[in-house]
Amino acid sequence: MSTAPQSSVTPSSGSSAPQGGSGAMFDMIAPRYDLLNRLMSFGVDQRWRNKTVDALELESGSRVLDLATGTADLALKVLQRHPDTTVVGVDPSEGMLEVGRRKVAAKGLTRVCELKVGDAQALPFEDRSFDGLCMAFGIRNVPDRALALREMARVVRPDGRIAILELSEPRKGLLGPMARFQIRTVVPFMGRLLSGAGEYRYLQQSIASFPEPEVFADLMRESGLEVLRVTPLTFGVCCLYVARPR
Repeated sequence: MSTAPQSSVTPSSGSSAPQGGSGAMFDMIAPRYDLLNRLMSFGVDQRWRNKTVDALELESGSRVLDLATGTADLALKVLQRHPDTTVVGVDPSEGMLEVGRRKVAAKGLTRVCELKVGDAQALPFEDRSFDGLCMAFGIRNVPDRALALREMARVVRPDGRIAILELSEPRKGLLGPMARFQIRTVVPFMGRLLSGAGEYRYLQQSIASFPEPEVFADLMRESGLEVLRVTPLTFGVCCLYVARPR
């Protein structure tokens, strides 16, 4: 199961251990982040990203904001499927962004893909300055999700699309117990085995505590978004939320 640790909280400071979900925590696992995602999700996380990009319904020349961009997987997916767009990626982890910048440079896309440190709760952009916004596996790490959602509604033009991809623990269905076992046991075990990072225990806990899709969709509505659809993916292990500013 992909944990996709792309936090959207501000980096921790001081000499204490990194807080769960902080940019500093993700700095520690950045070097092997992409490998871990592919192995633990069996590659299905890439298909989820394709669906997320499709949900943006981008037109030629669109400007896209990728929140919790991490190592820029989703930002690069946008540019792969829409070469005539430009993307700004924001993430609190400088370590993750450095990996992302190397990937962007290797593909010769630095001119159309800018990656910068930032906080989803306080975006340094003008109102209605983006045609679309995407976020993969980061909203669960934001301390004030409603504030981040209001910021999304502010920076996206009225008819633009907002696509949020997030993991959750399936609570229903025949495959629910199997999926929960993978999230609770396999994900943290493989994370420790392959990266030596106990932080993957936090990631499992953050997935387990994320609200059910209906509850999160209500929060989106309360935060100034019109929810267009909520689509469970892979037996409900992941969910795609598509909205627009209201």
